[in-house]
Amino acid sequence: MGRRKKPINRTNIPQYQVEAIARCLLPDILAFFESEEGQREFAQWKKEQEEKKKEKEQE
Repeated sequence: MGRRKKPINRTNIPQYQVEAIARCLLPDILAFFESEEGQREFAQWKKEQEEKKKEKEQE
């Protein structure tokens, strides 16, 4: 059995509340990234990141 990583929570929000919010948001986030719109936006973001990387390499 793998070790569970200790959560990083540098806020005053209790960990159980952070996890509850995450459980509510995760299904919607996954659905967005699986959608056509999410795929397009991710592809655009990835392209922009590659362009930024190329610009840094040229400097």
